[in-house]
Amino acid sequence: MNTFKYTMLLLLTTFLMGSSFAVVKIALPYSSPLLLAGLRFTLAGFLMAIIMIILKRQHPRSATNWLKLFIIGAFQTAGVMGCIFLSLRTVTASESSILTFTNPLLVIVFGSVFLKAHYKLHQWIGVLFGLVGVSITLGAQLEWKIGILFGILSAVFWAVSTLLVKKWGVLFDTWVLSAYQMLFGGLLLLLSSFVLEQPFFILNRNSLLLLLWLSIMSSIVQFAIWYYLLQKSDPGKTSAFLFLAPFFGVFTGWLLLEEPLYPSIVIGGLFIIIGIYFVNRNFAPKKRHINRTL
Repeated sequence: MNTFKYTMLLLLTTFLMGSSFAVVKIALPYSSPLLLAGLRFTLAGFLMAIIMIILKRQHPRSATNWLKLFIIGAFQTAGVMGCIFLSLRTVTASESSILTFTNPLLVIVFGSVFLKAHYKLHQWIGVLFGLVGVSITLGAQLEWKIGILFGILSAVFWAVSTLLVKKWGVLFDTWVLSAYQMLFGGLLLLLSSFVLEQPFFILNRNSLLLLLWLSIMSSIVQFAIWYYLLQKSDPGKTSAFLFLAPFFGVFTGWLLLEEPLYPSIVIGGLFIIIGIYFVNRNFAPKKRHINRTL
């Protein structure tokens, strides 16, 4: 893959990741949060599952593997996205995106505690930068908002799902995994909506366009490009650019919603971005060039 194509696709997928926070914030007046999240991912997962069936991608053959897919969907889609949508009721898109994308930092902590994984020094430095960033971002809050808790929980759920995918992901076709975890998570979100909130959806041109954008562009297209880049390039190098997602989250919150860029958000966000970069970056040792004289 040439550098220009790689860069454009990388910018597009991280932009779709980050900008979805602002789009959800715009869509929330038309729908209750859990119902909106459920509709988004049920539609995205259903469409992607149909494509997987048509393409005859390999599906799980045992009930145990289907259960593992369901568990991943419960954490990755229902847990993460449910918390994101709930957080956006009371905090800005900038704050929600910054908190959610601390998940790579939590992966290091949870992996060390629960899986006894060993990580490099620069990754722990990244965790330290991230913790400082979160402290700066939240330290300037004059009042506690429930959205902050949901933003933190979204990162926790995402970190757990990442570890589950690392453990079980080899059992599944990548595209099938993506499709069905969205579908199962979306169905759980729909169920949660009818149990935990008073669901409503105002059907009009704007709400339909927003739902389609979230389902197709911010879900199917975004996942497809991301997985394509991971497969066609160095995964470590590509994952290092995940820091662009919270940047686009803050940028689109300012651009589309006119959210103020408080110094605490900017400085804290920069620390978190640096932390994510260090956590994901693969600092390979340089090869030594030996000059031989004859």
